[in-house]
Amino acid sequence: MVTGIARMRRKVVVLALLGSGLTLLPSIAHAQDQDARLRKIESEIKAIQRTVFPGGDGRFFTPEVTTAQQAAADSGLGGGNSTSAVTDILGRLDSLETQLRQLTSQNEENTHAIAQINARLDALDAAARQAAVAAAPITAPPPPGLTLTPSPAPAPVRAAPAPTPAAAPAPTPTPAPSAARVAAVQAIVKPVTADPGDDEYTYGFRLWEAKFYPEAVQQLQLFVQKYPKHPRISFARNLLGRAYLDQGKVDDAATWFVANYTAGATGERAPDSLLYLSEAMIAKGDTKRACLALAEFSEVYPALATGRLQGQYRADTARVKCN
Repeated sequence: MVTGIARMRRKVVVLALLGSGLTLLPSIAHAQDQDARLRKIESEIKAIQRTVFPGGDGRFFTPEVTTAQQAAADSGLGGGNSTSAVTDILGRLDSLETQLRQLTSQNEENTHAIAQINARLDALDAAARQAAVAAAPITAPPPPGLTLTPSPAPAPVRAAPAPTPAAAPAPTPTPAPSAARVAAVQAIVKPVTADPGDDEYTYGFRLWEAKFYPEAVQQLQLFVQKYPKHPRISFARNLLGRAYLDQGKVDDAATWFVANYTAGATGERAPDSLLYLSEAMIAKGDTKRACLALAEFSEVYPALATGRLQGQYRADTARVKCN
């Protein structure tokens, strides 16, 4: 009886063991399958690494085979085709950068040299213009329609008379001014301020105001020649014309009035010169040119025709009949 019970117990244990074994077999097979799949994935990753990172860099994966070329790449002494291509490209880039720097430097030097040459040329042109202005007589072409009969350039008060034919008698020399006139001229005070140019003009104006017209002409001509760019230059040219006009020298007066207007229509006394030009032409009996001067004034200076110079403009237009 005992023996039979023991046999039954052994069968139960065996069956239990067999059942446990049957349960573990699928787990073991599954683990082996997963391990195989992992090894396959690792192998594929290594293959991808070898394609993406040629040279077998140990930072990305452990090389399976180490060759001499790979060892040289690891040590930094050489490389494959990719390394050679990159090195060649870098070298060419360095060369291009060097050439670009050289061209930039050369361009900057050329630009600086050209700027210096232009500055010297500008300085030479300015000096030449100043020399030409200083040397040339003060003449200017009249505006369209105001062409005047040529007349000699303004001359000093005591200029020699024009030459006469040989058979004519010698010209009578200009009489010297009287002592009273000399004393009266000397009594006119010449101002002395920080602006010598303005002093010269003011002295000429005082001589003209005192009706010493020849002396005023001489003084104003001195100012025009010495200070051609002074702020008073437009005043001086206009006053020169008036001084000649007051002496009855119509052609000389007209020459200065035209020169003052053509030198710059924006000059402070350019509009005055146009009106005085019309008066000079009226005095000469040249109605056509007088009307041209008045028409030019009304067209260029309409505000002054009804403003500062309204009275003079109306008086001049009343003296001549224009079409």
